[in-house]
Amino acid sequence: MRSVILSLSLLVGSVYGGIGPSTDLHIVNKVISPDGFQRSSVLAGNTTDSVSFPGPLITGSKGDHFELNVINSLTDNSMLRATSIHWHGLFQKGTPWADGPAGVTQCPIIPGKSFLYDFQAPNQAGTFWYHSHYSTQYCDGLRGPFVVYDPLDPHRLEYDIDDDDTVITLADWYHFSALQAPANPRPDSTLINGVGRYTGGPASPLAVLSVIKGLRYRFRLISISCNPNFVFSIDGHNMTIIEADGVNVQPLAVDSIQIFAGQRYSFVLNADQPINNYWVRAKPNLGADTSFTGGINSAILRYLSAPNIDPTTTQTPSVNPLVETNLHPLTNPAAPGIPQVGAADVTMNLAVGVSNGVFTINGASFVPPTVPVLLQILSGANTAQSLLPSGSVYTLPRNAVVELTIPGGSIGAPHPFHLHGHAFSVIRSAGSSVYNYVDPVQRDVVSSGPSTSDNVTIRFVTDNPGPWILHWGLAIVFAEDDPDISNIHPPSSWDALCPAFDAANPEQ
Repeated sequence: MRSVILSLSLLVGSVYGGIGPSTDLHIVNKVISPDGFQRSSVLAGNTTDSVSFPGPLITGSKGDHFELNVINSLTDNSMLRATSIHWHGLFQKGTPWADGPAGVTQCPIIPGKSFLYDFQAPNQAGTFWYHSHYSTQYCDGLRGPFVVYDPLDPHRLEYDIDDDDTVITLADWYHFSALQAPANPRPDSTLINGVGRYTGGPASPLAVLSVIKGLRYRFRLISISCNPNFVFSIDGHNMTIIEADGVNVQPLAVDSIQIFAGQRYSFVLNADQPINNYWVRAKPNLGADTSFTGGINSAILRYLSAPNIDPTTTQTPSVNPLVETNLHPLTNPAAPGIPQVGAADVTMNLAVGVSNGVFTINGASFVPPTVPVLLQILSGANTAQSLLPSGSVYTLPRNAVVELTIPGGSIGAPHPFHLHGHAFSVIRSAGSSVYNYVDPVQRDVVSSGPSTSDNVTIRFVTDNPGPWILHWGLAIVFAEDDPDISNIHPPSSWDALCPAFDAANPEQ
């Protein structure tokens, strides 16, 4: 019976429409109204006419060579006009110059110019995303999904469908530009796959996730949020998580998923309920309206043959929410180093504070330097004292086990921390006092936790030379294995970025 249904799904399902692994990515200003409110935005597309929010799905297969040519055609002075792109979750081993964060690994691309991000990810597959990494620009719309498929996916027999239509993006959306944002801005709406509704606005179309009864779907859930976290659920359905942040995990059944900015989960949904429409819910922890009234913060799961109307289903209390400590890697699960607290080669505590209204880590606030950290290193700087910004760059030795502790409960907590260049083992998660060295979740974004009793602890190995930023709204940079960074040779087009930016000064 399943083979018959699967054949039907191939007839009515979508054709892969993702772009990549080699493509142009045009960055353009465009007025859009994803929730019914019109505003200018910063968007991406493989042509200037096809730009969208979110940006087009970039796809490839494990082992592919990615050549992503970013072409900057921005003109709207109410927003930032230079740009740079980060390929979130991809390690950039050997190509730190292609990682994207302005001030760390490159100078921004000025309007009228392009830059080719040329990199490989030979040992990575899973769910990723891309976004502007130039100040707060991605909040104006420059963000999109990125999937690397694995032809030998160990979970392949657990689902029937995994295609462009099973990618789900969750985004906060604002009715003002990032440059005009007030202090502590609150999102006006939540967009699921680029559309949504806001309080007092029109009944704009909602995203529809189409399924066929009897099939199993691998949905790839991506938080492309600037700020809020979401609690995601689908009325009447459970979800089985099989991947977290590009790392396969042992299958874990849940009925809700709290997902923080930058995190990704793949889950299998069995379309085994009566044919109907069901509410898909993404409750933000902050926003103009965090309810589900009138389809706010919502999308629709629609079974084939269900009527084209809004659902009438009701939400039941979550009895089996995702708990991070229940996630365990499918392979190579052990955390690196000696399984004792503090028994790493390098140990650091990251004390989050606020000074003059600015977040600090260990007393220093991160201000992107005019000369990127990578260029500083390639020019001969090789100590923390000689690298800028002062107090925010830490040098790390090669092939060392690093243990970081991040206390929770600071102002604005919980904060999601993303480490570039690595996945890390979360040996102590928020909400837990247990240290797990045997099989902790491995990921690249972790929540610091809302409570002052939280002391999130992560470990990773310095096996990827480069300057890697650890951040989300507040930041430090790890200059990892300085001697080997000097052996990296970026292309001449990278060398040209800083002189062009300095001469154009596009934000003045």
